[in-house]
Amino acid sequence: MSEPKTRPTGAAVDAYLAARGDPQQRLDCAVLIDLMQRVTHEPPHMWGPSIVGFGSYRYTYPTGHSGEAPLAGFAIRGRELVVYVDVQGDDQQQLLARVGKHKMGKVCLYFKRLAELDLAVLEQLVGNSVAGTRAQYG
Repeated sequence: MSEPKTRPTGAAVDAYLAARGDPQQRLDCAVLIDLMQRVTHEPPHMWGPSIVGFGSYRYTYPTGHSGEAPLAGFAIRGRELVVYVDVQGDDQQQLLARVGKHKMGKVCLYFKRLAELDLAVLEQLVGNSVAGTRAQYG
C-alpha cells in the first residue's frame, strides 16, 4: 500500500502561505491560524504540500484502512480558501446556513474572503467539528 500524501511534514507554514497566497489570503490565513489554535490548542504544521493542520487523530475505517489526519485545517486553493470541517448533524447544518457566502463539499468549506463569513459562526463550526472528532476517535 502506498504512503499517504497528507501527513505532517517539516515544511514551514509561513513559506507555504507566502508562496501560495495573495496579500488578502495571507491576512485571512493569519486569522484562521489564530482561530484554529484557539479551538484546538495546537500549533500549525504543514500536512502534505498544501494543508495547514492543527493537532491530529488516528482513524480506522471498517475496511481496516487506517491513517492520521489533522483535527482542523485549511488550505489555499487558487482564488479560494478551504476550511476542513465536519458539518454532519442538525446543529452543524444550522450553523452552516448562518456562516455566510460559501460552497460546501463533503468536508470542504470553500470561500473567497473571511470578510464574507461570520467569524463567530465559523469558530463554532470548527469547534464542534473538533469536539466531534475527538469524541469519535479519542
